[in-house]
Amino acid sequence: MQILLTDYQQGAAVATALVNTLPGIHRGGDALPGPTELDRWLADNDLQLGRSARADVLAVHQLRAELFDAITAPDAATLAARAGRLTSTNGVAPVLTPDDNGRWQWQVAAPPGAGLAGRLALLTATGVLATLRSLGHDRFRECSSPACTGVFIDTSRAGRRRYCRPEVCGNRINVAAYRARLTSS
Repeated sequence: MQILLTDYQQGAAVATALVNTLPGIHRGGDALPGPTELDRWLADNDLQLGRSARADVLAVHQLRAELFDAITAPDAATLAARAGRLTSTNGVAPVLTPDDNGRWQWQVAAPPGAGLAGRLALLTATGVLATLRSLGHDRFRECSSPACTGVFIDTSRAGRRRYCRPEVCGNRINVAAYRARLTSS
């Protein structure tokens, strides 16, 4: 697995999706209790990292907790240190390689034999670090929905995203506001 350092949006999106599977977020239990759910989650996020086993689930649970700690870091230096540990323990040094157009691109790769959680850690932590460098620490946020404890990384162009899952949390807020307007009319 090789990851371009300029293509951080996928890693940031996967990191957001992964941390929001934690127990208690979105009014539920652990969204990844076993290999079947982890395999479904990987497929839903267009990740082909192989079929998972129970050991992979436990390793992904650890990764998820470490990513949550990184994303919710109180400052940029702490965030960089936490995500940096994930990349340094799960990847090899960055290298420059030419792309199909002959332009030189920074890439990081998982070491040979890296497990599912290690490859996932490299993808997500690289996305976190690249987002921090490109967009800044203020793009790491808590969901604005009062009924949600989720977090997210806003990689949108305008930087105005407010919800960890706009189609769920944002929709709930909009429906509640609509109903409030109906009753006050």
